[in-house]
Amino acid sequence: MMAIADRQETITKLIGFSAPYLNAANQEKQELLEIRSVHERGIKFLDHLIKQKESMKLQIEMANKFAESTNKQYRHAMLRQQMKEIQKELDEDKSEKKEKKDYRQMVEEADLPEYAREAALEEVDKLEAQGPNGHEEGMIKTYLDLILALPWNEKSDSEIDLKFAREVLNRDHYGLEKVKDRIVQHLAVMKLTEKKRGTILLFEGPPGTGKTSLGKSIAEALGRKYVRVSLGGIRDEAEIRGHRRTYIGALPGRIISEMKKAGQRDPVFVLDEVDKLMTAYSGDPASALLEVLDPEQNDSFSDRYLDIVFDLSDVLFIATANTVSSIPAPLLDRMEVISISSYTNTEKFHIGRDHLIPAVLDEHGLNTDKLQISDEALRGVIEKYTREAGVRGLKKQLAKIARVSSEKIVNGDIELPIRVTTEQLEDILGRKTVRLEDALKDDFPGVVTGLAWTPVGGEILFIESTFMPGKGELVLTGQLGDVMKESARISLSLIRSRLANQITHFDFAVNDIHIHVPAGSTPKDGPSAGITLFTSLASLLTGRAVDTKTAMTGEITLRGTVLPVGGIKEKVLAAHRAGIKRIIMSSENKNDLQDIPEETANAIEFNFVDRIEDVIDLTLDIKLPEQVILDFSESTGEMKTQ
Repeated sequence: MMAIADRQETITKLIGFSAPYLNAANQEKQELLEIRSVHERGIKFLDHLIKQKESMKLQIEMANKFAESTNKQYRHAMLRQQMKEIQKELDEDKSEKKEKKDYRQMVEEADLPEYAREAALEEVDKLEAQGPNGHEEGMIKTYLDLILALPWNEKSDSEIDLKFAREVLNRDHYGLEKVKDRIVQHLAVMKLTEKKRGTILLFEGPPGTGKTSLGKSIAEALGRKYVRVSLGGIRDEAEIRGHRRTYIGALPGRIISEMKKAGQRDPVFVLDEVDKLMTAYSGDPASALLEVLDPEQNDSFSDRYLDIVFDLSDVLFIATANTVSSIPAPLLDRMEVISISSYTNTEKFHIGRDHLIPAVLDEHGLNTDKLQISDEALRGVIEKYTREAGVRGLKKQLAKIARVSSEKIVNGDIELPIRVTTEQLEDILGRKTVRLEDALKDDFPGVVTGLAWTPVGGEILFIESTFMPGKGELVLTGQLGDVMKESARISLSLIRSRLANQITHFDFAVNDIHIHVPAGSTPKDGPSAGITLFTSLASLLTGRAVDTKTAMTGEITLRGTVLPVGGIKEKVLAAHRAGIKRIIMSSENKNDLQDIPEETANAIEFNFVDRIEDVIDLTLDIKLPEQVILDFSESTGEMKTQ
């Protein structure tokens, strides 16, 4: 090509010959050829040649650097290989010995069930057939390591000691006597039947009431390993059953993974937040738990990754949940529910004094020689700065006191020990954050006190009724749910059918009735306000006020029957805290008073009713006549009484 270029006689011919080989765009080449001035065309041509020369120089430099780097890597690789060969000759290759495992010998020596041994040996055959640096070598080794690490036959040797178990439970948890009794009974059955597993327990209750820590205490009492898996938010079935090994990056499920960590086939396995499992396109993890928690099936649990049945029948599974309403019925049917109610203020005080304060002091590097919190201050924190069923919020407030005290101690501007009293709480924690309802001081017709259950304990609520000129409509406000609205309509129907003779000054056709439940930003629902709604309407329309120190709870029917409701313990505690002196409830709730602390039960008068006539008699002092049942004669069409 250079020879041909040398034979070109003019600059124009040389440019025409060289243009196709220039490192430039076609448009630039065309512009070069279209320049009419030979002088300008030559200068432009020289510019392109200079640019092309610089570009080629840069490429050559890059190629040289790459070649130098490649040669260097090649030399290092060769030197490493030579070093390995030298170390092997001198018997000094410790890393090689450490990495190399004789899986066949390990499988033969391991205490595996026969079916697991056969599956492992098949994988060893595949591994040996792979040869060095096979593409499946790492996957097979990881799988064999899992099989060898699982506790196929390892068990704890501890015996069940009921006395020691009771001591551990009492040491770690204050109150919860019925829950502790049920746990000890469960352990007693396990001891008599010589079974390691027993029934699967589900601790159900509000947050912060000690459900998870109960599982840890049970593990300590039994002398077994403690394993915990949080199921909150899990929406992939593979989290429970694992992925098939055909997928890249496949892993075993959480059950098998935690069994590997436990190192025993009979640990105490806590399935935390089982009510927060979620269903998604990738499967239903709650359905995957059916096999795990079924005593008839979990002796042959199959994990997709392991692909060998694993016996879970000796595992003591304990589940926890805040509510059972979101747990699928088939899964709930496999567990025995033990309800843990909210703590009373007295129980919170003892928990705070005996457990939380020592723990908080230890976490902040303090002791009683540096910080002392008085009993009155502790009660003040409970009543004015926490509103919860458990004690997590209480621990946070105590930690805040400890942090403020730690700063003062480090600055060295205060005398030790620091004593925290009730008067200092506002300076440390700020203004009180909890506003609790108290019983009204004055009686008003149409205003009645009810009792409600919430996830953080019981509350009292006021139901207010009034009327105004209108078209006979019933207006409901206060963000009420459908069930509560139905209770209001039932109450109005009962008023019109049972109190017609008592209400002579009110015309239902030309007046609207308005029922309101304060705290309108809080949703309210449920049937337990039935007798409260009925009594509020009766009080309004008869003009008789109900004693503000009287509260009530119960569901009503169109027959006038008062039905039992739940949450009695929390409701009674809330009533006592608010200064209520009398509570009206269904006769069928009488047995629920056994859960009420004695000091609370003695301070309140309980009235039990079966029908709304009893409610009216107790609250408004109105004796309703015996109900008249109306019937229509089919033959004459006349109405008659029975």
